[in-house]
Amino acid sequence: MSFEITGKLVVKYNTVQRSESFKTREFVIEKSDDINGRVITNYIKFQSVQDRTSIVDRHNEGEMVKVYFNIKGTRWEKDGKVNYITNLDAWRMESMMQAQPGADRQPDYNTSQEAPFSQGGGNSGDDLPF
Repeated sequence: MSFEITGKLVVKYNTVQRSESFKTREFVIEKSDDINGRVITNYIKFQSVQDRTSIVDRHNEGEMVKVYFNIKGTRWEKDGKVNYITNLDAWRMESMMQAQPGADRQPDYNTSQEAPFSQGGGNSGDDLPF
């Protein structure tokens, strides 16, 4: 199951080569929510692995982004002690840049750009083809 979240990219860390064949990269986004008039801010750390470590490269700290991720959990046992680790495994990131005031707007394709039908000078005043 895949999840997504939108927030501000606040930290991006360097890629770490964990072994000869495995690399990871972490980054953090800031997510603020207004809950009953009180703003709650969370800092969420994500991990990307292997060829996905580059998804952060084209984004700048301070930029609003949407992160697509999976939740991964592992059980780890050492010296008789069991530990459970949860990772937010990011696999895609998009910029959420908003249009600046005064920026060019997209054309409105819901309005006709054609001249209105002529009202005379033709057949019976009805230029419709049917």
